[in-house]
Amino acid sequence: MTAPRVTAPVTEVERKPRDEEIDVYGVTHTGKVRTENQDHFLICALRKQVLIRMTSVPDAERLMADPERLAFVAMVADGVGGGAKGAEASRIALEAVTQYVSQSMRCYYAGDAARDEEFIDSLQTGALQCHAELLRRGEEDPEYRGMATTLTLYLGVWPRAYLLQVGDSRCYLLRGGELSQITRDQTIAQELIDIGVLTRTDASSSRFAHALSSSLGGRQTAPAVTRFTMNWNTVVLLCSDGLTKHVSDQRIGEQLRSMTSARQVCEDLLNEALEAGGTDNITIIVGRPWANGS
Repeated sequence: MTAPRVTAPVTEVERKPRDEEIDVYGVTHTGKVRTENQDHFLICALRKQVLIRMTSVPDAERLMADPERLAFVAMVADGVGGGAKGAEASRIALEAVTQYVSQSMRCYYAGDAARDEEFIDSLQTGALQCHAELLRRGEEDPEYRGMATTLTLYLGVWPRAYLLQVGDSRCYLLRGGELSQITRDQTIAQELIDIGVLTRTDASSSRFAHALSSSLGGRQTAPAVTRFTMNWNTVVLLCSDGLTKHVSDQRIGEQLRSMTSARQVCEDLLNEALEAGGTDNITIIVGRPWANGS
């Protein structure tokens, strides 16, 4: 599915949300079958900040104004490999990519933010470096050989947003009441759909439905970056396949349209996935701009 592109200038109506105007929440759960949770998630803000080490200026605290938010980051990683390997892979991925993105944001703001192809390339490079790090650790320690993970990363630099994806953890947008999946599952089943071997209906029950064609640390990786525009009428949902195995897109859309808060809808979707079987680890993040309850 083609993601919406940046098409309009920022207006006063589409001003950058303040921190208290971002309604965001995340949950993760082992599920009802697995004994260990190999999913990890992260929600964070990257900021400009003044940190005074020493000064003779009185009342210097006033110089340390609330640091401006440069970007908002949310990530879901679903570990592959069984036991500690999967959990370790997803943890390493989140930590490594967060550090890389933090460094890249300084370059983004130092350059021309309107011309962001280099920044998109840097996100892909960050994923490739994480892939190489997982392979290196597996070579050094046979216990962790074969560990891999998915990664779906939302990076909001208002009004732009970037989505980095490897694997089959998903990102959905709800705009104007319409739900769209803006990630493409990197699975063998999706590859077979693309070349016409499987229909989408047949693929959902195929043994290839959750066999990854791309991952961090796996046999191959193909980081994909999508750019789109955020506005005050957009809800973003990131999730591992533990949710989408049991809760349909139609039901996800219904829940997001009727949500009262990010926490409420995360918990309700989690409960639906558990009630439907909970056969895998389940991780969900939901976020939206939300001013004065409007």
